[in-house]
Amino acid sequence: MEDAAQLAQSIASNVAPFLWSVAQAILFLVLGFWAAGFIKSFIRKRAVASTRVDSTLGVFLSTIAYYLVLVFVIIAVLQLFGFEATSLVAVLGATTLAIGLALQGTLSHVAAGVMLVLFRPYKLYEYVSIAGESGTVEDINLFFTQLVTPQNVQVIVPNGDAWGSTITNFSRKETRRLDITFGIDYDDDIDKAIGIIVDVVKEDERAKSEPEPWVRVTTLNDSSVDLQLRVWCNTGDYWEFNFSLLKKVKEAFDAGGITIPYPHQVEIHKGSE
Repeated sequence: MEDAAQLAQSIASNVAPFLWSVAQAILFLVLGFWAAGFIKSFIRKRAVASTRVDSTLGVFLSTIAYYLVLVFVIIAVLQLFGFEATSLVAVLGATTLAIGLALQGTLSHVAAGVMLVLFRPYKLYEYVSIAGESGTVEDINLFFTQLVTPQNVQVIVPNGDAWGSTITNFSRKETRRLDITFGIDYDDDIDKAIGIIVDVVKEDERAKSEPEPWVRVTTLNDSSVDLQLRVWCNTGDYWEFNFSLLKKVKEAFDAGGITIPYPHQVEIHKGSE
């Protein structure tokens, strides 16, 4: 009986500290993940709200801060089980090297993410086309860039693909040139049609007076004479201005007797002999 009691006491004396360490570890992990998320959210919100800090850089740094906090939390948890800090750093370094060799492609995305933040070919909330995908930049982190299309579809583009492809930024410049082609009938008065287009453009406050709106005959098609309009506007007005001009010019053409021709096809039937 004494041996059994001593065995039970020995087990209790060894298990109790271990269970306490496990409980502390769980508590540390829960608090650590919460703290990491809180710090990430705090830095991101302050960066986006601040006029002195670039929001793209702030969001990127918030992601780095998140992972750094998690690393410190994991080291603290391992120390609860008797691991020394110096040994942990050595193991962490060796592990990082091994993971780096195994995940070279992933690390290339991290390096590309750093380059994107440093050179900033695009920022948060800009409309861009990267790696064949187009949308508004919603997030840039260590591994990927997140876009949202006009149809509210989320698109994830790895940073390596974004950095290694052509990047088209539609939002960076304050103004854009709008090009619209209108087709008129060969029997219509070309100068009259040009005058109607110019009048419609000048009536719209979104049109820039400099450079002056430009309308010229650009193509003689099979069934139409094509007139191309080139006019500048603010980038934010681009699409609404485009849709508005299409409607107003069509209505002005109708009122002025200018015809927009339909494509014609001529069928020849060969009679039987």
